[in-house]
Amino acid sequence: MTTSDPQRSRRANAGPRAAARNRAALLAAAREVFAEHGAHAPLNAVARRAGVGQGSLYRHFPDRLALVLALFEEQVAIVEELAEDPGTTLVDLLGTVTRHAIDSVVSIDLAAGTPEVRPDPRLVDLRERIADVLAPRVEAAVATGDARPGTTVEDVLLGVEMVAAALTRRPAEDRERYAVRAWRLLGYDVVPAPR
Repeated sequence: MTTSDPQRSRRANAGPRAAARNRAALLAAAREVFAEHGAHAPLNAVARRAGVGQGSLYRHFPDRLALVLALFEEQVAIVEELAEDPGTTLVDLLGTVTRHAIDSVVSIDLAAGTPEVRPDPRLVDLRERIADVLAPRVEAAVATGDARPGTTVEDVLLGVEMVAAALTRRPAEDRERYAVRAWRLLGYDVVPAPR
């Protein structure tokens, strides 16, 4: 027996607003689940935590890498927004990037892939966006003596990759301390941005 209740139909399909809410809930849940259980945690755990069905998860993120890249996309957008303030320094940006690396450490290896596999073009695009944001700050840091002469944005990106890779092997409670130490070894007094 079917009933034709227009109110029930409207509640069942909230349209684009629900899609945006579901996507945001999935990303928040993924951050939590990956932090607790690693990047290979079951995706149905992400859907459950978000309070949505697996169909909704796969409509937004067809695979694990798409979900991880969406998390990185959010982080890149935060760094880009921070860079809009002309008073933001290279160290400020690196502090934000480092905070993201600390919080998303379980996703780093998954997104990076293996050396013999060509990186996903979406990951390459995100890296280029970060390079575009860092480049003028690197030049300014070299000009003021806050970075070694001849330092390039590629050098700084290598530093980010080295610090992030080192964090993947550290327990959560030690990551911030190790990140600060690693940056000091590389010649930068970076403090991870607050949560």
